[in-house]
Amino acid sequence: MYLRRYISRRYITLVQYAGAAFFIYLLYRAFLSGGSTSHQDAFPEPLAREEIVFPAGGGQVENKIGKPAEDYKDGIRLIYDLRRDTEKDKQKRAQEAALLKPAPMKPAMPDNFKRFVGIPRKSWEPEEAMKKDLDKSGPGEHGAPVKLDDNDKVVQKQVLELYKANGYNAYVSDLISLNRTMKDLRHRECKSLRYLEKLPTVSVIFPFHEEHNSTLLRSAHSVINQSPPELLKEIILVDDFSEKPFLRKPLEDYWKAMKLDHIVKVVRTKKREGLIRARQLGAEAAKGEVLIFLDAHSEANYNWLPPLLEPIANDYRTVVCPFVDVIDCDTYELRAQDEGARGSFDWTFNYKRLPLTKKDRENPTRPFNSPVMAGGYFAISKDWFWELGGYDEGLDIWGGEQYELSFKLEMTTFQVWQCHGRMVDAPCSRVAHIYRLIFGLYRCKYMPFKNAGMGDFVSRNYKRVAEVWMDEYAETLYKKRPGVKQANAGDLSRMKAVREKLQCKNFNWFMTEIAFDQDRYYPAVDPPASASGELRHVSSNLCLDTQFKSSGQRFGLRKCVSDDANGGGEQNIRLTRWHDIRPKDRNVCFDVSSSVDKAPVVLFDCHSMKGNQLWKLREKDNQLFHPVSHLCLAAAADGGGEVYMKTCDVGDKTQQWHWQVIDSELLAKRQNEEAKEGDL
Repeated sequence: MYLRRYISRRYITLVQYAGAAFFIYLLYRAFLSGGSTSHQDAFPEPLAREEIVFPAGGGQVENKIGKPAEDYKDGIRLIYDLRRDTEKDKQKRAQEAALLKPAPMKPAMPDNFKRFVGIPRKSWEPEEAMKKDLDKSGPGEHGAPVKLDDNDKVVQKQVLELYKANGYNAYVSDLISLNRTMKDLRHRECKSLRYLEKLPTVSVIFPFHEEHNSTLLRSAHSVINQSPPELLKEIILVDDFSEKPFLRKPLEDYWKAMKLDHIVKVVRTKKREGLIRARQLGAEAAKGEVLIFLDAHSEANYNWLPPLLEPIANDYRTVVCPFVDVIDCDTYELRAQDEGARGSFDWTFNYKRLPLTKKDRENPTRPFNSPVMAGGYFAISKDWFWELGGYDEGLDIWGGEQYELSFKLEMTTFQVWQCHGRMVDAPCSRVAHIYRLIFGLYRCKYMPFKNAGMGDFVSRNYKRVAEVWMDEYAETLYKKRPGVKQANAGDLSRMKAVREKLQCKNFNWFMTEIAFDQDRYYPAVDPPASASGELRHVSSNLCLDTQFKSSGQRFGLRKCVSDDANGGGEQNIRLTRWHDIRPKDRNVCFDVSSSVDKAPVVLFDCHSMKGNQLWKLREKDNQLFHPVSHLCLAAAADGGGEVYMKTCDVGDKTQQWHWQVIDSELLAKRQNEEAKEGDL
């Protein structure tokens, strides 16, 4: 009672509060253990606590409250108090467990990736090698084109034979060094970037079938030449049942003679498996921490690996795609495809591209999100690849694998925020590729492969992807491509089990969060045209007619169908919401790639990204203006020959056109807004 003389009032008050709190706690403990009826009514039996557990090696997580009964349901542990566990409680507990939706389990970072956390950075730029390369000369060096004498009939005969066998000019390939120097196509700022001083090891996988020997060898040599030795674990060449003699034992003998057989390994299928299962076979044999898939007619550019690997080192669930440049089919010239776009698709499942967002364009060296990969060019941690189930081995030969893996990556989700798989394109990683066909923009003369004897395997592949991943959106694909719906997809149980195990989000989430502007460029239902119908040439009174021609072809004028119902032709021409001009119900657009007088107008696959396919209708002057070339569409006064481009002149009737139907209000609105498009 005399404590106040020696202790301040503040401390005495604190002691009183502490004592009161301890007394309330004792009452609470007594209340919980009493088993009173009122308590049981307030908290219906059985009392259960749920917690998400991640037991290492499958072990149990210790519980510090007595010895509870434990049930596991897909990673969720239910802990029950046995002291009130009556038969009625057990029945109710079973009902609760049946209704409980398990939370997805977050995978722990693999131990081998923990070593990259918090380490310093350094420059990986191969400056000495690049200096030495400057002095090299010869056919194709520094990515220069190789030109042949068109008048040499002996050479041209050999060129044609090899071209037909390979789908590209293999004669030119044989003239170029297997260790040719590259043309550095990277943005200048890429050369000053610093990356983690330690990065994962890689297995580079090249599947091939009847590839030409020098092209295949150059692909592997380019990876060896452009990769830091400490990062390149191995190169795996997967031979998909080739018959060419060199691709058998001589291929392995070559690498032994070069004393590179410790790096380059050959894996062979026992029958024709196709590109997809060949990639899977390579992944099964790989020992590197990261798998990199490339086609066997590729060449890696300077310092290509660090930009691919650092995003994976930071998060092993990130998939990284390099920029894929172009090796010309005919001359082997190396040139940039462009400076980047996001991967996508249209509703007939053609691979398409979306423009970079405004944020993406602010930093030309920073990796950016991409909804769909281009196909065979990507890096993925081996752990993540197998967590995703690898490729769907039910996919035959080729076709659909880029969608199947991309949807899976982007739709995978776990309990915490932003823990789903991420896919990015790395602008500073460049790999060149021989495009036999690319969005209709580059096309080799021949497609060499024999019929695989498996029917319409592409439709079967698309059906498998749609049924497993696309939910209700599959019907949109089926409407645009009816043959896919009729295809037999085979057994889907394994891939559906993978989706269930990964607790993937639905496809609507993918479309709204990842491919958020897909519908703007490649909508399921085409928006109304600004102008449509016959496009009549004022000077000749004939109509523009594309005559069902294919990509790469020119076209001209014919008698209007409205003037001659028996004339036929393809004269319903549309000015679309994407400011391109195309025949109705087809995906080829008017394309102009030159700015000279009388520049040709050709049909090319529509890409909905303006550029060479951007047109503006000057309704008052009856002109079709092409902003990139700054020219106007024209034709000969009598309508003969093909259409072409001409310097704009409002008084020149050869460049005046009357469209059958024009929605003037819609046209004006779209053309006024065109300059603002793309800033997402």
